[in-house]
Amino acid sequence: MMNTCVAERSDLRETFDVLGVGVDAVQMEGAIARIERWIAERSRARMVTLTNVHAVMQAHEDEEFREVLNSADMVCPDGMPLIWVAKSRGLAMKRRVCGPELMLEFCRRTHEKGYSHYFYGGAEGVAELLAKRLKERFAGMRIAGWFSPPFRPLTREEDAEVVARINESRADVLWVGLGCPKQERWMKEHRESLQVGVMLGVGQAFDIHAGTLKQAPKWMRESGLEWMFRLGSEPRRLWKRYLRTNSKFLISLVLSQSRAGS
Repeated sequence: MMNTCVAERSDLRETFDVLGVGVDAVQMEGAIARIERWIAERSRARMVTLTNVHAVMQAHEDEEFREVLNSADMVCPDGMPLIWVAKSRGLAMKRRVCGPELMLEFCRRTHEKGYSHYFYGGAEGVAELLAKRLKERFAGMRIAGWFSPPFRPLTREEDAEVVARINESRADVLWVGLGCPKQERWMKEHRESLQVGVMLGVGQAFDIHAGTLKQAPKWMRESGLEWMFRLGSEPRRLWKRYLRTNSKFLISLVLSQSRAGS
């Protein structure tokens, strides 16, 4: 576990530690530039996670999942609490880099460059709808394919078929929308067999941009109140999760900073 505020990791990465997870001190411009460089290099399937408080707490309590996050090539700060932690460490960071915004901004800036996109995840029909919506929005955007897996573990044969289908598509970007922590584990498990430039775990971006889920207003997203919007949308499912996760995050963060200062 890292115990320094800022650390240098591979690929000239500046990161800051949040309860044992190395989060990249990166903003939207830098994240997109890095993704484009990896597409150009295409040396291996690079792995990008969009990590928020919920993911950090899962990693804090699960060493195996912490290793999954720390093995990623870029861990974007998806959540204002992570930005607040970065600022407390003296890092000049203003905005989070969240999945839905990164997907939309990347497509907006690069749709004329010829990158091909594959969409893996979502409920039945969501990945296809997402691909069509994005292509309608960004003329010239290349769609390599899509697949929404069933809500059960794939057999070894089915999994091999999915990998072969993605590789045959020659996609530059693989968007993965399986939800946390499933999508992060899936990417780590398949990073050696996939022949894509970069894969990104973007969770709810599939539903949001397919139009099957409403996104919180911008002012709530940028002020750290998106959780209130989601809680209001699904109170029965989320109230225990937010009460427990947010409280434990604050307590764990205070305790870790106290230990670091002692």
